[in-house]
Amino acid sequence: MRGNAATAIFFYQDHALMIALGCDHGGVELKDFLVEVLRARQINIEDCGTHGRDSVDYPDFGRLVSLQVAHGQADAGVLICTSGIGMSILANKFPGVRAALVHDVESARSSREHNDANILVLSGAKTDKNLAQEILEVWLATPFAGGRHQRRIDKITAVERGLGTKIDE
Repeated sequence: MRGNAATAIFFYQDHALMIALGCDHGGVELKDFLVEVLRARQINIEDCGTHGRDSVDYPDFGRLVSLQVAHGQADAGVLICTSGIGMSILANKFPGVRAALVHDVESARSSREHNDANILVLSGAKTDKNLAQEILEVWLATPFAGGRHQRRIDKITAVERGLGTKIDE
């Protein structure tokens, strides 16, 4: 994070930030890089895997991160698969999760400012390390704007409730 990392992080000023990260084999290299970026900033992380390049199924790891965010065990999540699409689809099945597939810095800013995204999704195949770090830094530093945007988040929450969406662990 540019400048003072302690003041740049938007999440929960009253406790230490916890971020859960997960990926499939197509995102392990980028995930491992971002884990080190976050650790260097003394941010608590939960690395939910995977930890190797053997082919795995992204829903297994996306579920772990999404559950932690949905239950409040993690303040935010980062998911990475080859395209980012599968992880986005999966994460958005969980009540209270607002996962955003981000390919550029402006989308990172907008996903936080307008959509209060709590899971950042990246493409392991299309996002280089420098861009991923910049996206993550902007995403973490951008506060939710509230106002008219809160009204829209409330409507999403109402849809979830209306559908009776429950987390089956």
